[in-house]
Amino acid sequence: MAGPASVSPTAPDPACYPQPHDRPLAGAPHPDRLVHPRLYACECAGTALLMVFGLSTNILLGAAGSPVGRVLAAHPALQVALQGLFFGLGGTLAALSPFGRVSGGHVSPSVTLAFTLMGRLAWRDMLGYIAAQLAGAVLGTGLVALAGLIWPRWAAWSHATHFSATLPSAWVPLGWAFTGEICTTALLIGSLLFMGGTARLRWVTPLVAGPLFFMLNPFEAWLSGDSTNLARSLGPALFSGQWRGFWIYGLAPFAGVALMVGLVRLGILGAIELHEARLAHFGHHGRAPYLLPWRRPGRG
Repeated sequence: MAGPASVSPTAPDPACYPQPHDRPLAGAPHPDRLVHPRLYACECAGTALLMVFGLSTNILLGAAGSPVGRVLAAHPALQVALQGLFFGLGGTLAALSPFGRVSGGHVSPSVTLAFTLMGRLAWRDMLGYIAAQLAGAVLGTGLVALAGLIWPRWAAWSHATHFSATLPSAWVPLGWAFTGEICTTALLIGSLLFMGGTARLRWVTPLVAGPLFFMLNPFEAWLSGDSTNLARSLGPALFSGQWRGFWIYGLAPFAGVALMVGLVRLGILGAIELHEARLAHFGHHGRAPYLLPWRRPGRG
């Protein structure tokens, strides 16, 4: 079980961090820094990056009119597995990007809530992160839609796939989709917390989502869309107008997070020492670095 952050190296380089003694991603924000707009801005940008990459690849893979979609139409299980893989890789890309280096690359309210419940993010910052993620998802989906104004064929593919919206199956009760979202979110969060909280596996954490969704999508995508991420579902719903069962994505992922964090705190996954609210670790020990290299006047 994770306790208070314990790693705090001495004499952090002030040229790397705006506030060297402020450690918001270790659950220890400085008393004078209760909110962190720079982190939220980077999280917004990282989420937009996820959406542009994830939606673009999923539209290309799933649209019946696209060359790739036509080839994969004969192999539907592989098609949805690859869609899961590439959307997950979008999360990896965001976590390893300059934006993810600053904000931690959560790009999902579910991940942010998990880090908050594990004591690695303050509640004020959690609200800022979630607002930024929702805004970033809308921005990213908007950029995908904007591309359709330049390339009409892309617009046709995007609308045909409803911008890769997550929709519950019309063939089963909504409760099935709700349960599926709880389970898949719990598996995702459990994997991230286990890898991130195990020293020898920590480097794997940002790589988990792609392979996991590759395996889960053939079973879950038809049932609920395999979202696990309110922000990911919001953007496509807004641009496609597909709101059927949307309440599922506003409730079930958070229930899955609460379930898994409860199991972690009971020790079901073993001893987990979560140092930072980051998917990829860069040695910042909970601090938020500058987005771009910066030096004070007179420093080398």
